[in-house]
Amino acid sequence: MLDFAVFGSLFLTLFVIMDPPGITPIFLALTSGRPAKVQRRMAWQAVAVAFGVIAVFGLLGQQILDYLHVSVPALMIAGGLLLLLIALDLLTGKTDEPTQTKDVNVALVPLGMPLLAGPGAIVSVILAVQHAGSAKAQVSVWAAIVAMHVVLWLTMRYSLLIIRVIKDGGVVLVTRLAGMMLSAIAVQQIINGVTQVIRGS
Repeated sequence: MLDFAVFGSLFLTLFVIMDPPGITPIFLALTSGRPAKVQRRMAWQAVAVAFGVIAVFGLLGQQILDYLHVSVPALMIAGGLLLLLIALDLLTGKTDEPTQTKDVNVALVPLGMPLLAGPGAIVSVILAVQHAGSAKAQVSVWAAIVAMHVVLWLTMRYSLLIIRVIKDGGVVLVTRLAGMMLSAIAVQQIINGVTQVIRGS
């Protein structure tokens, strides 16, 4: 049995943070130009990497951060800077150059981490696991995590149909829009991290 209050709360939180609809144009931009089979594999890999990272931090997150003496704001700022670099590449069109992207598995970075398994999702899972006091609550937390990653995989897997409709010109437009969205997400993440540092000092 599940505690639907715990399940629903974490699922909705992760849905807002991981944003499956918002990840679609970014996924299309980062995987454009690759064969459909490769794109499907990258969708699966991105979700698998994100789930692996989330699972590790769900089990050992606080211990890992304490051991490395890394604060949550520092994690947010670092993730934001990494996303900003990717966003700038999308905006300037550098990702259109085959020599830069064809041999790079973007399913691992930045899709799997830190775009999907970013600081926000990691912190949410760490707190949810810590606050789940019963076995039923723990099962609900992990069920919500699994369900969220299934939704992410379905979203990216079937977003490939969009490429067949919008063609190459549409992909370029989507790439620029994705770069703009991603840069805004990155800057907001950095601002949130800096704000937390200021509040904590």
